[in-house]
Amino acid sequence: MDLSIIIVSWKVKEKLRLNLKALYESEGDFKSEIFVVDNNSRDGSVEMLKNEFPQVKLIANSENLGFAKANNQALRLATGKFILLLNPDMLVYHDSLAQILAWAQNNERATVTGCRLVDDQGKIVKQIRKFPKFFDQLMVVFKLPHLFPGLLNKYLCSRFDYSQASRVDSIRGAFFLINTENYQKISGQPVPFLDERYFIWFEEVDFCRQVYKLGGEVWYTPAAGCLDYVGQSFKQVARLRTQIYFRDSMLQYFKKWEPAWQAQILALAWGLVKIFVK
Repeated sequence: MDLSIIIVSWKVKEKLRLNLKALYESEGDFKSEIFVVDNNSRDGSVEMLKNEFPQVKLIANSENLGFAKANNQALRLATGKFILLLNPDMLVYHDSLAQILAWAQNNERATVTGCRLVDDQGKIVKQIRKFPKFFDQLMVVFKLPHLFPGLLNKYLCSRFDYSQASRVDSIRGAFFLINTENYQKISGQPVPFLDERYFIWFEEVDFCRQVYKLGGEVWYTPAAGCLDYVGQSFKQVARLRTQIYFRDSMLQYFKKWEPAWQAQILALAWGLVKIFVK
């Protein structure tokens, strides 16, 4: 199997239908399998998949397990030389898969590869980020970039050239291609699992950082493109709930990767925000 595509879906039936239709209309000389892990959408997604896309390898969860754990369910079963983690609200072009596979096959140093993402207005989705640092995340907690946007220029890679292929710290998890053989070689592990301590957010950043720790590389290439509708599932989640997910994942990331005092101060900062910012 050349490519395993894994989609974790939650309450985006119509976007998921368009996504799968585009995937099955993709051009290229490669063999692929598609997994959809439904996180208890209860919007008719499972029925739609069974009726319209019976060839999909469906995992229907009875609860929302989050992004990392749900991906891991399919990763255990995936057999592809490459594995693509793809958000349900994405729309590949006819040559997206063939182009990204061709690039990745010719660039074996890349353990993880991301492509050019554009929104429904045709604008580049700026996805490249430096690994999170204490100062920039503290600024995020206190929402200071709303007043002083330049504070995050370095973290957000504001000058990144999206017309050129480049080695980067991390890419957006919406289109996240993993070279399975490369990962196995650097890690000694058969399956590229995501860290399940993250329910949502930071899991792809964590994976990229782990790749570098093991001696691999993460790359962005404009050789392939994909339409990204950006956050359709999250639009259905209450703002307070999304903030809790983000806070918890941020703290888990700093507990794992940075000195203990950084996570402790960030936790205090979140507490202050909860008290004084309504």
